[in-house]
Amino acid sequence: MRIMLEKEAEDFLEKNKFSVVKRTVVTKEKDVKKEAKRIGFPLVMKVTNTLHKTEKKGVVVGITEESIQENYKKIAKKSKKVMFQRQLDGKELILGIKKDPVFGHTILVGAGGVYTEFVRDIALRICPITRVDAQEMLEELKIYKILTGTRKTKVVNTASVINVLIKLSKLVEKYKKIKELDINPLIVNEVEARIADARIIFE
Repeated sequence: MRIMLEKEAEDFLEKNKFSVVKRTVVTKEKDVKKEAKRIGFPLVMKVTNTLHKTEKKGVVVGITEESIQENYKKIAKKSKKVMFQRQLDGKELILGIKKDPVFGHTILVGAGGVYTEFVRDIALRICPITRVDAQEMLEELKIYKILTGTRKTKVVNTASVINVLIKLSKLVEKYKKIKELDINPLIVNEVEARIADARIIFE
């Protein structure tokens, strides 16, 4: 069994034509300002040595140029390698793949972010899926009305989410040894959908 955590998993997905949030890993304080400017503000800073970053207080969002050094010092105490990531606005979804011993690969989409485990709003299918399947999965979600716009929320690009679901379905046809794949969150706004965190387990 092999586990790919965030940086490696995101690099793998990017090589397979998935859109991933702009990011870099910083290991030295002298590189902080240069790398932060390259990524752009506001940015998110994360530890790289744990799966449950939020629970371990290993994620800081909304970092500006003025607060970058102070936040880096705090995070660097918890992790030698610190992820800098461009902060995107948008709705958060979770996407996943799991290999079932009976049905093979199954695919999931649902409400994402820190409340995923508390708000059970998901749709499941057996791979491979079509665009019609992907559209129906989104429509099954309670948050679909929010994704398609309300008086207080903008319409997001649901077609971009469908594209990611189709790509995931095709990915496991190519890499049959994938046992689990988690994307949480996929950030989707009116323009695009980008992966902001991922983990992959191979058999």
